[in-house]
Amino acid sequence: MAALPAKLRVFVKQLVQLSLVNGRVSSEQVAGVLEYLEKNPPSRPQLVLGYYRDLIAAELAKGEARIEHAGPVSADSIAAIAAAMSRRYGRPVEAVTQPNPTLLGGLRVRVADDVFESSISGQLAALSASC
Repeated sequence: MAALPAKLRVFVKQLVQLSLVNGRVSSEQVAGVLEYLEKNPPSRPQLVLGYYRDLIAAELAKGEARIEHAGPVSADSIAAIAAAMSRRYGRPVEAVTQPNPTLLGGLRVRVADDVFESSISGQLAALSASC
């Protein structure tokens, strides 16, 4: 994909800010932004829309704690993880669970680009790397 000129990057970042309500992506706001772009096409619209999509996806990932687990996890534990991540990041974080038997045991929690690892397979990999 070709590079987006600096002015257009700033423009897209402003569009992303318009898409947020109380720090979270609003589908109504996104629809309004897309409607505006349809009526007022920017230069290089495919690049603008691609960059906008990527930034919106990144914003959505910030509000989700993906909890990978090897075995059963209680609803109380999931709620506690969501609450802890919300406190850590200073914004609401919703927990989404995903079974992952390759972890062998424990959990892996991802919020955007951050990964919190407490799985047996992660510990074994770290031990293997240190030898």
